[in-house]
Amino acid sequence: MTLTRTPAPTPQPDPGRDHDPHPTPVPAQRTGQVAPLDRVVSPDARRRLTRPARRREIVAVIEPTWARAADTEGRADLDVVHAEPDLVREAAERLTAHLQPGELVAADGGRLTLRLRREDRAARPVRLQEMAYHAVEVLERLRDHDGVIDLGVGWSPITRRQTPDLAEERAAEAATESLRQRDLQPRHGRSAKRQPKIWWFSAGRQVLWATVGSVVLPFLALVGLWAVGLDVSGALYWALVAALGITALGIWAECVAALDPPRLPAAPDRPAPRASAVIAAYLPNEAETVLETVEHFLDQEYEGELQVVLAYNTPVDLAVERDLHALAAREPSLTVLRVADSTSKAQNVNAALAVATGEFVGIFDADHQPAQGSFDRAWRWIADGVDVVQGHCVIRNGADSALARLVAVEFEQIYAVAHPGRAAVSGFGIFGGSNGYWRSSALEQIRLRGSYLTEDIEASMRLLANGGRLVNDPGLISRELAPETPKALWRQRMRWAQGWFQVSARHLPPVLASPYLSLRQKVGATYLLGWREVYPWLSILAWPLLGFLAWRDGGLSMSTPLFLLITLFVTVSGPLQTFVGWRLAVPEVRRHRWWFVGAAIANLVAYTELKNLVNRVAHLKQLRGEHQWVVTPRTAASQSATDTVTSERSTA
Repeated sequence: MTLTRTPAPTPQPDPGRDHDPHPTPVPAQRTGQVAPLDRVVSPDARRRLTRPARRREIVAVIEPTWARAADTEGRADLDVVHAEPDLVREAAERLTAHLQPGELVAADGGRLTLRLRREDRAARPVRLQEMAYHAVEVLERLRDHDGVIDLGVGWSPITRRQTPDLAEERAAEAATESLRQRDLQPRHGRSAKRQPKIWWFSAGRQVLWATVGSVVLPFLALVGLWAVGLDVSGALYWALVAALGITALGIWAECVAALDPPRLPAAPDRPAPRASAVIAAYLPNEAETVLETVEHFLDQEYEGELQVVLAYNTPVDLAVERDLHALAAREPSLTVLRVADSTSKAQNVNAALAVATGEFVGIFDADHQPAQGSFDRAWRWIADGVDVVQGHCVIRNGADSALARLVAVEFEQIYAVAHPGRAAVSGFGIFGGSNGYWRSSALEQIRLRGSYLTEDIEASMRLLANGGRLVNDPGLISRELAPETPKALWRQRMRWAQGWFQVSARHLPPVLASPYLSLRQKVGATYLLGWREVYPWLSILAWPLLGFLAWRDGGLSMSTPLFLLITLFVTVSGPLQTFVGWRLAVPEVRRHRWWFVGAAIANLVAYTELKNLVNRVAHLKQLRGEHQWVVTPRTAASQSATDTVTSERSTA
């Protein structure tokens, strides 16, 4: 089931819907064996394993189900079908070919229980993830079904304090949670960790440590080392020169590459297939915008057949749901799916796979409005062998406030310059969470994982490490709303920064070890996942170094090489990216030149350092164990902003 690079231009079959009527025979040579459940969870079973394996074992539970849609009066409900015991028994027989000597698997009713060697001490063993994919592959071959397979995968270690039967009980509880998330991700069965209390004082301390602490402590360290006869200012100076130089070269390379946008593949020689647009929404947050969004998608022009799926969750019933169901009853192409047990966007998207019938799927947030022809343009990339194509997100309420204008320019710097430029330099793109189009078979295998704050980047890295092809197309336009308050912007960027840190810590080593990636791509991944986490801490060291030099030498000359280097960096790299962003921006944003001038000044004065501060605080939050996901509040754009965007579209 592991994703490999899709050859172009031959379209690939969808493993979630194709059925092999002649499944491959079970290999004659087996390394593990099927056993009764009581033997799998028996303490004596440890003696049957080789001596090294006795040191670390786990009990894993895999619970397979199939999810399919049941349409009722303008809405869709998920019908979950559990695997039949006979099917599970046959799957257990076939899985023995993937077990190591002495490992056991039991078919207990509708689920599989495994006794495995623990290959590593990570929270989610790599082998168990591979076993989950093997189970999907086997079950897909054994059952002719019309739904999407979901696996609940849980595990727990066998220790001196935790017997095998207790490990099995906790693994089963974890499998239930995994099944609720619908992400095929193994979960560790253990007692829930208590979340640290988040209040204003703890947040204030984190900001203090990330600013004053990262300046004062290095300064005191420099002074202390000087007092004992060790001057490290020279080494720190050259480290800063290297750091600033690497970042400047990265920005300049992205700007140059972005000026030559990727060429759209030739139109495929077969008709456009059915496509699905999945809109993920948390309705209490997006009730004001969701109807407008759905109607915009229903008006989309596409040469093929377009299915629109609204997958949403809400803790309370809302009046807008009646309007949505009435609209779905009138529009055959619209499916409204309330995901009852969902608490995240990832769960909504994963649940939508049970009702999405397109050969490729566009994923959007509930405030997005893609440009006409977007699905036709995306299809040309998918038909060319691409697994994911990420488009250009544009802020459509920039006229509402100074903050919205700043974010509108920043989005042009990100989606018109940084993302396509980096993709050209590094040889791979990333999925940004919205306005991204997936080959359906790839999305069914990869899924989105709600355990990460940036499930989009995490899915991108898993797809990349498994040989998937991701590209960025700045011509795929979709318009969205910017946060309206500094508090909302802070929360959004904090979630992004902490999520990136989670992904970097978890996925940089597997990406670097992937046999599918070239050296160029691995260097790009190191810059993207590694350097971006280190740089915010390195850049701020310029201030304690300047302070130390002033203290040591009795003053600081404005001609100090470091001062000149910093001045050159901040006055060239940032404005250059802003200027290229203006050159490549969509017409309705590019016409506001003073927005870009104001953004360039804001970046020089405070905004760039504010984003570095967000990254440093995010690291502290992650290390403290704060993993709460906070939604970004959204309201409809002002009427003046909407009218402006509408008029500009007609003249673009």
